[in-house]
Amino acid sequence: MKEVNASSRPEAAFVLLLMQATFWLLAGISALPFVLGGEVYMLLLAAFSFALAGFTVWSGMEVVWRRRWARRAVLVLEWICLAGSLVMLALPIGANRGPVSLLVNTVLPVAVILLLRGKAMGNQFGIPRSLTG
Repeated sequence: MKEVNASSRPEAAFVLLLMQATFWLLAGISALPFVLGGEVYMLLLAAFSFALAGFTVWSGMEVVWRRRWARRAVLVLEWICLAGSLVMLALPIGANRGPVSLLVNTVLPVAVILLLRGKAMGNQFGIPRSLTG
């Protein structure tokens, strides 16, 4: 049962994680036609995208259920995604720098990080204040 002062920030993070998982699922599906064209390594990329989407949905459900490990896992995943997207923006490798790319690759991870960080959220997940700093 939820506490009276329970926040709805994990549920909002879950919605954003579902959006992110949908984008990764679509990226995996869009890699499959290239496999038929002879690019067999795209099958590995598609499988990795499907696995990442599945893990994101699963950990998002666990965040809604206020599991401590899920909060940590989602924060680590989002920091890795944010670092990777910033590297792609900084290097001149031809990565897409349009508004949709910025929103999906940069703003979405930052929003999830901001929703799940802080001592108040740690208390929601059963982490006492004395352990969080």
